[in-house]
Amino acid sequence: MTTTDLRELAERAGRELEDAPAPDILRWAAETFGKRFCVTSSMEDAVVAHLASRALPGVDVVFLDTGYHFPETIGTRDAVAAVMDVNVITLTPRTTVAEQDAAHGPRLHDRDPDLCCALRKVEPLERGLAAYDAWATGLRRDESPTRAGTPVVGWDARRRKVKVSPIARWTQQDVEAYVAEHGVLTNPLLMDGYASVGCAPCTRRVAAGEDARAGRWAGLAKTECGLHG
Repeated sequence: MTTTDLRELAERAGRELEDAPAPDILRWAAETFGKRFCVTSSMEDAVVAHLASRALPGVDVVFLDTGYHFPETIGTRDAVAAVMDVNVITLTPRTTVAEQDAAHGPRLHDRDPDLCCALRKVEPLERGLAAYDAWATGLRRDESPTRAGTPVVGWDARRRKVKVSPIARWTQQDVEAYVAEHGVLTNPLLMDGYASVGCAPCTRRVAAGEDARAGRWAGLAKTECGLHG
């Protein structure tokens, strides 16, 4: 398909599938793109990976290993790879943390978090998605104001790919119910006060009443890493 074809397909599917259940959205993606479709996962939980594995057994699940993850996150990735019908692909930045420290100074994430995310998340994902026409995320509209308008199927103009967010309309309660019903793997940190799990230096526990993203880049104006901006 041409870029124009893909964009028109995404826009049409976004309208037609707005009220569709998540499994139906993923079946559409699997039937439309086949092996040119992947799931990206931060390994906060494996809900979308689990849903996608039912629509497309052996689906590629792309994970960004930034070098700053909590051990629990790496453990969740390894468990997902071991027990689910998926193919976990780990992407890494072009430089190690030590090499980045040498080039930019230590703790770049404190001084210029946008640059750190660009180097350790955005650029590796650009490379990793080159083999696909469409990718799925776990974005939900209830997570934060910046995600309130997330379409279930949309057009990723920067990467010129179809972006599928099958659980965009779900609530946290929907996620918890699915996890409980299907025994889906989740990051242990979710049971330890973390509502959203990212890189260890930039993630804290959340207080009662805070939205799920409040623990990411706390004290900074930054709310997104750039993968979805």
